[in-house]
Amino acid sequence: MSETAHAVTRRNFLKTTGALGALAVAGGSATAAGSLFSAAPAQAFADGEEQIVWSQCNVNCGGCCVFQWHVKDGKVLYMETDNTGEDALQARACLRGRSMRRWLNHPDRLTQPMKRVGKRGEGKFEAISWDEAIQTIADKLKYTIETYGNEAIYRTYGSGMHSVTGNPSDRLLNLLGGKLNPLYDYSTHMLQCVMTYMYGSSSNLDENGNHVTLGKPATAFSPYDAVNASSMTEAERASDLVVMFGNSPAETRMGGGNIVWDFARVREAVKGRGGRIINIDYRLNESASGHSDEWLPIRPGTDAALASAIAHEWIVNDQIDLDFLHTYCVGYDEETLPESAKGQNKSYRDYIMGTGYDMVEKTPEWAAEITAVPADTIRALASEIAAADAPFIVQGWGPQRHTNGEDATRAICMLPILIGKLGLPGTNTGQREAEPYVSLVGGLPSLAEKSHVTASIPVYQWLNAVDHGEEMTATNAGVQGVDKLPCGIKFLWEYAGNCITNQHGDINRVHDILQDESKCEFILVWDTVMTDSAKYADILLPDAMRGEQLNMYTQGYAEWYTGVTVGGPAQEAPGECRTSYDVCADIADKFGLREDFTEGRTQEEWIQYLYETGAEADGNMPTWDEIREQGVYKRELPGKIGLEDFRNDPEGHPLATPSGKIEIYSETLANIAETWDLEDGETISPIPVFTPGFQGYGSVTEEYPLYAAGFHHKSRTHSSFGFIEELEKVARQQMWINPVDAEARGIENGDRCAVKSPAGEIRIEAKVTPRIIPGTIGIPQGAWHNANMDGDRIDEGGCVNTLSTYHPTPLSKGNGNAHSMIVQVSKA
Repeated sequence: MSETAHAVTRRNFLKTTGALGALAVAGGSATAAGSLFSAAPAQAFADGEEQIVWSQCNVNCGGCCVFQWHVKDGKVLYMETDNTGEDALQARACLRGRSMRRWLNHPDRLTQPMKRVGKRGEGKFEAISWDEAIQTIADKLKYTIETYGNEAIYRTYGSGMHSVTGNPSDRLLNLLGGKLNPLYDYSTHMLQCVMTYMYGSSSNLDENGNHVTLGKPATAFSPYDAVNASSMTEAERASDLVVMFGNSPAETRMGGGNIVWDFARVREAVKGRGGRIINIDYRLNESASGHSDEWLPIRPGTDAALASAIAHEWIVNDQIDLDFLHTYCVGYDEETLPESAKGQNKSYRDYIMGTGYDMVEKTPEWAAEITAVPADTIRALASEIAAADAPFIVQGWGPQRHTNGEDATRAICMLPILIGKLGLPGTNTGQREAEPYVSLVGGLPSLAEKSHVTASIPVYQWLNAVDHGEEMTATNAGVQGVDKLPCGIKFLWEYAGNCITNQHGDINRVHDILQDESKCEFILVWDTVMTDSAKYADILLPDAMRGEQLNMYTQGYAEWYTGVTVGGPAQEAPGECRTSYDVCADIADKFGLREDFTEGRTQEEWIQYLYETGAEADGNMPTWDEIREQGVYKRELPGKIGLEDFRNDPEGHPLATPSGKIEIYSETLANIAETWDLEDGETISPIPVFTPGFQGYGSVTEEYPLYAAGFHHKSRTHSSFGFIEELEKVARQQMWINPVDAEARGIENGDRCAVKSPAGEIRIEAKVTPRIIPGTIGIPQGAWHNANMDGDRIDEGGCVNTLSTYHPTPLSKGNGNAHSMIVQVSKA
C-alpha cells in the first residue's frame, strides 16, 4: 500500500461498513512455510467434547470463505469463520455464509431418492430405494445412448457446489462415451464469446500454446485469469482513478474471502493519493453508496453509447494515443484496417465520427438522449479519464448480460485502448479485475479424453436443443464441433444447480417445452432441497452437503491470495443422503466401469491424493497430516498487470488473434455477420458499436413502458440460500422503483405490486428509492419461483426469470435477456 494511503484493516473495515462484529478467536496460531493457520482437531464425532471442524462456503460467489464448525455429539452447534493469522488475510464469511448451518439442518432437506408421480413441475414424488434409482438412471442412460447417441445427453449448468470432488458427473458421462458439450457459462456468456475476437482465441493456438501462423507463444482471452485483466491489488498499489461499469463487489462478492475486501483497500489507497472512484450503474448500488466519490446513473444497457461518446471526445480533443493504436491494434482507422475492409469507411474511427456505418456522429449529445447521462457530464468524465496517470477501468459482468452485451463489453474495453493506458502500472484492460492465478490443488479428473462427442452448444441454447435440436446448426444456433446437431436433448442431467427454470430464463416457456415428454424423455436432478428446477425431475436424488463429508477446495476465485482448506465431516448426512461420488461409482458399476471410475480410490482417498500431488508440486505446503490438523493454509500473491507482456513486447508475446494484435475490427466477425442465419433485427458487428438489443433501449411501449433489469442480491448467491427464512427477513425480495415512477402509479414503499412483461407476471414488494434511475425498475435475481403452473402462473416468489423472454443473443446465443426486459408495474 502507498505510504500516503489510509491504513485499513479488516477490523476497521468491518466496523465502518456495518458488517458483523469482531469474531472471537479460538485457539493459537502458528506459521510454517509462509502459511497462516490455526491448529484445531479435525475429527467431529467424539462424544461429549466440543470440537472444531474446518470447511468452506462452497457456493458460487467466488469467495469460498472458511468455516469453523463447532461440533458436539456429532451435531453442528454453531459456526465461526476464519480467524487464522493476520487479519489482513482472513477469509471471513458474509452473513449468508454464516447461515449455512441453517441450510445444513433445514427441515426441508431432501433425505431419500424419489421418482415423479405427477406432472413435470408439479412437485409430486414418491420415495424409492437407492437400488431402484440407480438402476433406473443406468437403464435410461443405456437406452438414450443406444437409441440416439451420446449427443442426446446434456448436463445443465450448475454451480452450487465448489469442491475438488464436487461434481463427478462429467467423469462418469465421459466414461460412457461423452455428452453434448456446453460452451461458455451463464455468468460471462456474451463476453466470454465475443472478447476472443478482440483479444484472442485458443483456436488460433497449437498444442504448445504457440500462435498457429506467427509461431510464437501467444495468449488467448479468458475472463477467469490474471493475463487479460489486472488484479484489484494493482489498483490499490498504483491507480489514481478507478472507473467501474456495472461492478458492485459489495453485493456480488461479499465476505472476507472475496473481492469486496480488496476493493475496500483500493478505496483507501486511491483516495489517499487524491484520486477518485466513479461507479457507473443504473442503481446506486451497495459499492457505490459506501465507497464511491460519484455515482453516475445510466439507463441500463446503454454503456456502449456512453463509451462511444467518450471516445468521440478524445478524438476531437486529440487525446488518443495514436502510436499505441497503430502499433498494437487493427481497425482503429483506415491505416490499420485489414485489406478486406479498406476503402469502405469501416474503421472504428469512422463509426465514432459519423463517416461510416450508420453515419451518425457519436457526440455527447447523441449519447445523452440514449443513456440519460447529461452531455456535460460525459465531457467531464472523458476529460478526467484522459488526465489520469493510471486509470483503472473495470467492468462487472452486468453490462454484458444484456441482449446487446457482445457490443457493450467490447465498447468499454475500447476506453483504455484508445488512450494507451493498458499493460501499464495501475491500469486495467477494461475487463473485470483478474482472478488469483495459483491453485494449490487440482480437481477430480474429468476423463474428457474418453469422450467421442465433438458437438458443443452455447450453454443457454439447451432449451432450443430440447425443443428442436435436430434443426440447430453452426450458422443458426452457434453449434460448434459439427455442422448440425444429430438429434435433440433426450436426457437432461442437473446437479447442484437451479438452471432448468429459476436461473435460466422465461420460466413459462421452459415449463411448456418440458411438458412434452417426447422431446426430453428423462430428467435427473440432484440437490439438497426442493428447488423449482427439482420439481421437473423424473428421478430426484438427495445429495450430502460438503459439511457432511470430507471436502477440500482452494481459495475460490475472488480475493487476491492463494490457499486450500481441508475438513469434515462435521456431522452425518440426514436420512439416506449420499455423496455424489459414491452414487456415480454405483452407476458406473451397472456398466462394468466401477474400477475405471474410481481408479481404486474412495472419495477420501482422491482428496488426499489430489492434496499430496499439489503439495509436492508446490513445495511449500503442509503435509497431509498437518493440513488435516490445521484445516486451512494461506499465502499472499503478488499483483498482476493485465496484458503486461504484450504491452512490453507485442512481437515476442502476441495475442491469439489472427493478426496477433488487439483486433478492434475483426475480419472473423465480419465473415460471421455475412454467413450466419440471423433473425430480423439482429446484427453482428466487426467493431464495438452501440446497438439497442432485443427489449433494450427504445423498445418500451404503452403496454410495457418501463425497462427492467436484474441484479445480484445480498441474501442469495444466485438462487443458493434462497429458502433460508432468516435471510429473507433480513434482505427482503423487493423491486427498486424511482419515486417518479412510483407516484405515477400510486405505489408507496412496501406495497405489494404486480410486474408484468411479455413473458410473464410476478408479485413483489416495492422499494421506492431515488437510488435507481427513473424509467427503470430493478429486481434482485435468484428469488425462488412460486407459481401455480396449472393456473394463472403468477409468480408469488418474485423470480425475475418469470419476466425474461427467451431470446438468445445474436453472436454468443447467450442469456442477455437477464438484464433486458420491458414491463408494466401496478399495485397488486
